[in-house]
Amino acid sequence: MKKLFLLGLFAASLGINSCNDNETDAGQTATVNVKLTDGPAMYDAVKIDVQRIEINANGEWIPITFPNPGVFNLLDFKNGTDVALGQVVLPVGSVSQMRMILGNNNTIVVNGVSYPLQTPSAQQSGLKFNWNQTLTANGAYNVWIDFDAGKSIVKTGNGSYILKPVIRAFSELTDGQIKGYVLPAASKPIIHVIVANDTIATALPNTDGFFMFRGLPQGNYTVSYDAENTTGYMDENQSNVNVVFGQINNLGTKTLHQ
Repeated sequence: MKKLFLLGLFAASLGINSCNDNETDAGQTATVNVKLTDGPAMYDAVKIDVQRIEINANGEWIPITFPNPGVFNLLDFKNGTDVALGQVVLPVGSVSQMRMILGNNNTIVVNGVSYPLQTPSAQQSGLKFNWNQTLTANGAYNVWIDFDAGKSIVKTGNGSYILKPVIRAFSELTDGQIKGYVLPAASKPIIHVIVANDTIATALPNTDGFFMFRGLPQGNYTVSYDAENTTGYMDENQSNVNVVFGQINNLGTKTLHQ
């Protein structure tokens, strides 16, 4: 009888603790700040009409507070530059996906000429991409939407352009970074991050040679500095470039030679 009595008390205690845990989570929230950044592209401008951003929290699509919807030139946000889109307060728990709903005013500028960007799927159900995160009570999270303009544009045989978005999201907890400078500007370099012979990210340096990669997975990479063929400068590679979440691997200045 004594053993049965003690087992009963133990089971009741588990039930009480479980209830208390649920009550602790009930009504608890976290704040998420959403920003937009971009991978580069060889165009004059890539302008997308962002009307709404939603986050799937615990199976429910919740819109962020988005004060200034409208047209954003993705090429303004390269090499670590970003723009704040908005904020949302979410219940604690799991976040699985985000989606971006675009308007009709999407264009691309190529050699000074503007063309419409066809985006049929985005105007209906939205552009969906994964962001897996467990939100804790009173947490504050920054999440970046990385819209790869270079990989997202498809030119058709009749000369029109279609937007087939390549998008990923990363937070401060999944943000591996590489930065540096490449000179001279006359070499017209393009920088690639490569793993197992696959290019996973590309950067076009600023006028001063600065470049930056963000949101890279942890791992070991080769950074390739590719000079434009017509400049007479030689390509160079830097191997064993290590990326760790929450850290910036500063590669310093790379000078390409003829």
